[in-house]
Amino acid sequence: MAATLTSIRLDKKLADEVKRALGVKTRTEAVHRALEEIAEMNRFKTLMAKTGGKLKFAGSDE
Repeated sequence: MAATLTSIRLDKKLADEVKRALGVKTRTEAVHRALEEIAEMNRFKTLMAKTGGKLKFAGSDE
């Protein structure tokens, strides 16, 4: 993973809440995981929009 040092202002209470929710040790890791979650959700939404929500999933009999 290519990393760049970036300075941002964070709401410490919110960052700590997310840190606990994700079960990570640092605020940096919490931010990275939260960004990954949002990107993953966006990719899923895009896929669902392209297929009209009519994908078949393994193990699904419907």
